[in-house]
Amino acid sequence: MKNSFDIVIVGSGPSGTMFAYELNRLCPDYNILLINGQNENNKKVCGGLLAPDAQKVFAEMDLTLPKSVLADPQIFAVETIDLCSKKHRIYQRHYLNMDRFAFDSFLLNRIPDSVTIINGRCIDIKNCGEEFILIVRTNTVVTEISAKYLIGADGASSIVRRKIFKKLPYQYVSIQKWYKSCEDLPSYSCIFDTETSDSCSWTIRKDGCAVFGGAFKKQGSNEAFEIQKTRLENYLGKNFGEPFKTEACLISSPRHFGDLITGKDNVFLVGEAAGFISSSSFEGISYALLSGKILAACFKDGRKAKKIQSLYKKRSLYMRLKLVSKMYKRAILCSSFFRRIIMESGIKSIK
Repeated sequence: MKNSFDIVIVGSGPSGTMFAYELNRLCPDYNILLINGQNENNKKVCGGLLAPDAQKVFAEMDLTLPKSVLADPQIFAVETIDLCSKKHRIYQRHYLNMDRFAFDSFLLNRIPDSVTIINGRCIDIKNCGEEFILIVRTNTVVTEISAKYLIGADGASSIVRRKIFKKLPYQYVSIQKWYKSCEDLPSYSCIFDTETSDSCSWTIRKDGCAVFGGAFKKQGSNEAFEIQKTRLENYLGKNFGEPFKTEACLISSPRHFGDLITGKDNVFLVGEAAGFISSSSFEGISYALLSGKILAACFKDGRKAKKIQSLYKKRSLYMRLKLVSKMYKRAILCSSFFRRIIMESGIKSIK
């Protein structure tokens, strides 16, 4: 493998793979490298639900998902549970239930051979003025790779954002545990419990298993998870039993417009690395796909860093304003007072 590229993309989630695919389609003259840090033992921790906005991006691109990506059951409603007030409402929603690793692999496999893909992790970045030097570990080999343009598509813990911008949005610890079949659980539920978290949690049935997860403050996250699980079990009158798999990662929760960073100079951020994730529901796939697609078109139309940055800020403004609205929505939903009013009113709920 040669060690010099026009564009290096750090991260192979939906934002990175969408950008790589679209840029190669629109501008095949660019020499692109994608660093894939995922494998069977190192997967993205995610509930694995494809929201309507993400489905819309697929529809616009005339893309369909193979059966191998989908999980059972499919979801047409979310049950909202407030463990403090004991309020319970059902709201109509439509999500595609899927295997997140299979979904990411599907997107990765769409990328043509003209894009170089390596399996490894970026462990350091050096800004050398006219180019960036990335230190990449692949198995036991450490390699230096140079790039003219650097794309951060590496999620909440983005090394690109940490090294170049030195600023991360507010973060929670997301913990998920998998349990053997709980057929009488809701297909999908959203849980609020102000005694253990100022955010939300969830249960999802997936291919005969039950997933319980949530977002918790970094300090005491494991203890808060277990207390909330016990409170949920008591409310439902069910015991989840012993988990057979535990997953955890950091998850971003942007709180201000300034948390949404598109980039500067020759560095660009997409997806959760840019802060493009809903702080009310933690839905990020739609914003990842859309930001990757928008940035690729900006490279085609701009060609030079300053122009690309200007186009990207302008074309992503609607998305960023929508994410700001999610910040206000989070403040309302996570307030015991406002949540009680909404749930008691029954607005938009179904029987």
